[in-house]
Amino acid sequence: MKRILLAGLVFVLWGCASVAVTGRKQLLLVPGSQLMQMSYQQYAEVLSKSKLSSSREQTEMVKRVGLRIQKAVEGYMQSQNRSSELADFRWEFNLIQDDKTVNAWCMPGGKVAFYTAILPICADENGVAVVMGHEVAHAIANHGAERMTQQLVAQFGLNAVAGAMSSNPTLVKQTMMQAIGMGTELGLLKFSRTHESEADHMGLIFMAMAGYDPKQAPEFWKRMAAKNNGGGSVPEFLSTHPSDDSRIADLNRLMPEALKYYKP
Repeated sequence: MKRILLAGLVFVLWGCASVAVTGRKQLLLVPGSQLMQMSYQQYAEVLSKSKLSSSREQTEMVKRVGLRIQKAVEGYMQSQNRSSELADFRWEFNLIQDDKTVNAWCMPGGKVAFYTAILPICADENGVAVVMGHEVAHAIANHGAERMTQQLVAQFGLNAVAGAMSSNPTLVKQTMMQAIGMGTELGLLKFSRTHESEADHMGLIFMAMAGYDPKQAPEFWKRMAAKNNGGGSVPEFLSTHPSDDSRIADLNRLMPEALKYYKP
């Protein structure tokens, strides 16, 4: 029994990590390189089944915002001696033509997709930066790997995770796909409210670092709330998020911190 407990303790200590910007401690027992490789394959598959936007202006805007957020993130991670966490990233930003799916997402490794239906709510480049910062934050915070770790521990128990990962690769692959959203038609990711709130925080900082006005973040979510309150189904982008009022209040509370990084 003591050996089992000791092994579990070592396993936990080995997998402990902290999230950039927020400093929250998290348990990560899944190799990031393995998760990223799967996300790259899935991203290519999603693009092969999708139609990219024919709007040069909108496509260039999404890519421009993505590159600015990318550079801001890379600069921040370098300043924190965490550049190694981005070593396997293969950044890519695409705009998919879909006027019904109000969504955007970023897979592990920096693979980003926006859907044209979310652009009217973004309204302008600042709005795109709000969404881009939020989605990139999920990847930087390793939320996919953390979700998978949580599912594996819940299914196998902490001490059995290592054995399960080596003895049952098919089951582990299925769990991995569910954790980062690959089991759904569009590769959509279901995060917890903790993850969503953390991505809001980090995204606000990242957009400010990239030179976008963080005060536009609450305005974006007001527009999203108006769409949500207009009736019909809740947009996928909001399915697991905190309530609109809570989110806006949290963003306003974090604004002084974000403004420290904002240089127009």
